[in-house]
Order: sequence, then C-alpha cells, then structure tokens
Amino acid sequence: MATGSLRFYSISQMGQVNISYVIPNDIPPMMTEGNDNYKRPMKTLYLLHGYSGNENDWEYNGLAEDIAAKYNMAVIMITGGNNFYLDRKATGCRYCTYAGEEVVNYTRKLFGLSDKREDTLIGGLSMGGFGALHTALAYPDTFGGAVALSSALIIHAIANLDEGFEDMMANYDYYREVFGDLTKVEESDNNPEVLYTKLKEKGAQIPPIYMAVGTEDFLYENNRIMRKFFEDNNANFKYEEGPGIHDWKFWNEYIFRGLDWILEQCK
Repeated sequence: MATGSLRFYSISQMGQVNISYVIPNDIPPMMTEGNDNYKRPMKTLYLLHGYSGNENDWEYNGLAEDIAAKYNMAVIMITGGNNFYLDRKATGCRYCTYAGEEVVNYTRKLFGLSDKREDTLIGGLSMGGFGALHTALAYPDTFGGAVALSSALIIHAIANLDEGFEDMMANYDYYREVFGDLTKVEESDNNPEVLYTKLKEKGAQIPPIYMAVGTEDFLYENNRIMRKFFEDNNANFKYEEGPGIHDWKFWNEYIFRGLDWILEQCK
C-alpha cells in the first residue's frame, strides 16, 4: 500500500496545496484472492473533508486505507479550507475548479490513474458531502458517481439571511463571502439543485448519487429536502438514513455502503 502526502502549486488557488494519497498498487496477491475488485483496473476516489478539516482527516479519522484495499481504489484526499468547494470571482478562490478539474488532472498524470469517467468517483462528509455532490454535478463528464455523507446542504437555510446573522458555525459575512449574494443563492450555480436541473434540461448524463445522514444529525432535515428534490426529479440516487449523529462512527460505516452502491451503478 503506497501512502504519503505531497505539495504542488495550484493555479486555481494561486498557491501551494497539500494532498494525501493511498494507492493499493503493491498488495500481495494472497491478500486480494477472491476479491473481484482486483479483476478490473484500479479506480480512483477523491475524498473531501468537512468544515475545519484538512487532507489528513480521511486517513487519520477515517478508513482511507481500508477503502483502498477493499475496492482496489486509489484514494486522493485534498484540502479546500472552509470554502464549500465553490468557485468565487476573487483570484485564487476557484475551489470547485480545483476539486473537480485541477487536482484530478494533476493526480491522473502523476500517478497514471485512469481518465475514464466510470473509474473516477468523488465523496465527502458534511461540507465535503456538499462539495462532492456539487462538484459531481459541475463536472458530470469527469465523475461516474458521488457519495455524500451528512451533507451540509444549507443553501435554503442561508438564503436571504439578514446582515448581522450569526450561528454556531459562522456569520453573515462568511456565508456572503463563500456563497455570494444570499438573496440570489437559491437560483445560482452554487445550488446543486440548479446544476442538476440544467443537466436534466440538456439531457446530459448525470452521475448517480448516494446520500446518507444520521437521524440525530443536526443536518438531517437539510438532507431530507434534497432527498425530496431528487425524488421529484426521478434522479438516479439512493438515500439512506439510520441512527447516528455527525461523527466518524456514522461516516466510517456509510462510506462503504455508499461505495458498494455506486460501484454497482458504474458497471
């Protein structure tokens, strides 16, 4: 199992960025015997961290190495700051471009990863769950599926906030900075529903999406709103919920459930 971290210069972020990786390219045959995932070429999963996290979260708190070994899958973990993996007009703030295009192209070239859509997946938790879903819909020709866990689908909650607003996570100025004009955010491309609708109207291929959230999670109702949107649009998605809060116990269980389902869709 090849593991490590590296730094490279990102044009979309206009600075040095860090990524961590796990690549199962040296597992002894005796350890892969009977695993059908090793009868096909290696796939790639880009994993996104949550609010206040970094590129090490999925390895130190999560099960990145177990994911790589079980699924014959290179796992690439990036850092996006507290920016919801969205592009802004300001120089150096194209976080969606970074997650959906630049880091994909860079790691494909560096590690010789597959450039096929069906071999390229994206996933994340909380803010990263939002990012995985949004990025997959922003780059539907790149990603063959998305796993979104306990996603911070807060678009409708922050729409039309008053100046001076503040909650336990951030304040009005933060939401305005990251999402843009909050009076128009529901109609903007920062809303995954808008991206999905545009793809559907064009008849474009839309990546299958797996969603999961704990019934005691503070983002539970936000995820149910997105579930209804997908149901109303007859989307190719799977939604699961179960006992759990916003923690690694839940994410480390449901990441495997999500990948099992997504890989079935990619066959």
